[in-house]
Amino acid sequence: MSPPTAWPFPRWIAHRGAGTLAPENTLAAFELGYRHGWRAFECDVKLSADGVPFLLHDATLERTTNGRGRAGERSWAELATLDAGSWHSPAYAGEPLLRLDRLVDWALPRDVRLNLEIKPTPGTEALTGAAVAQAADALWRRHGAGAAGGPPWPLLTSFQPAALQAAMTACPHLPRGLLLDRLWPGCWAVARSLGCVAVVLNHRLWTRALLQEQHAAGYRTLAYTVNEAQRAEQLLSWGLDAVITDRIDALGPGSNIDQNQCI
Repeated sequence: MSPPTAWPFPRWIAHRGAGTLAPENTLAAFELGYRHGWRAFECDVKLSADGVPFLLHDATLERTTNGRGRAGERSWAELATLDAGSWHSPAYAGEPLLRLDRLVDWALPRDVRLNLEIKPTPGTEALTGAAVAQAADALWRRHGAGAAGGPPWPLLTSFQPAALQAAMTACPHLPRGLLLDRLWPGCWAVARSLGCVAVVLNHRLWTRALLQEQHAAGYRTLAYTVNEAQRAEQLLSWGLDAVITDRIDALGPGSNIDQNQCI
């Protein structure tokens, strides 16, 4: 079986908005990535204590905000007061955490594609998977998704099968992808059982043979986080569908690699 033809993502996806050039998962990061010519972005989505989907990678707040403790134990009203930019650089002081709805309202009018990684607070995998899927469904439909000429759905990914299972149960029409940082026993069977359209691997796991095998199984193939030009070029030459990278200033749309890999 060949990979599905209905695939709206370009070959370049910016990691967490703008890689390391702006505070990750903030609107400032997506705006910077967009100004650099990027039109597809990966980001991390979790839930506040009162069920608001927002963007944050870590379970805790210390690394990327001036808050403390587990993010999922704070209400959105509390989270909205935090500074999510000063940790990166003074230029971004005061940049707030980003709600999913605000990102979608920014992205879809610009024809931007989004890969939403479901990032549950530990112990809330099913709750988060279902809630993120339901929120995404409502937000994309608000912009016309599901109708002729509407924007393509997001790609929902997760390292947590329970989160993807809940997302599939809640909104089976939303495309899903299994994230893998190692090839654990039974991972491909789990991807099949979850109806995944894509598999997203740590780039070190990909070989030419494995990539061909997964294409033959019907999956789109993505790699994270590819920051070296030589590796990106190698993966694309093997037929990889999309590279997720921090290097939005050196790789990506319009780069020499992109021009060399035109198809």
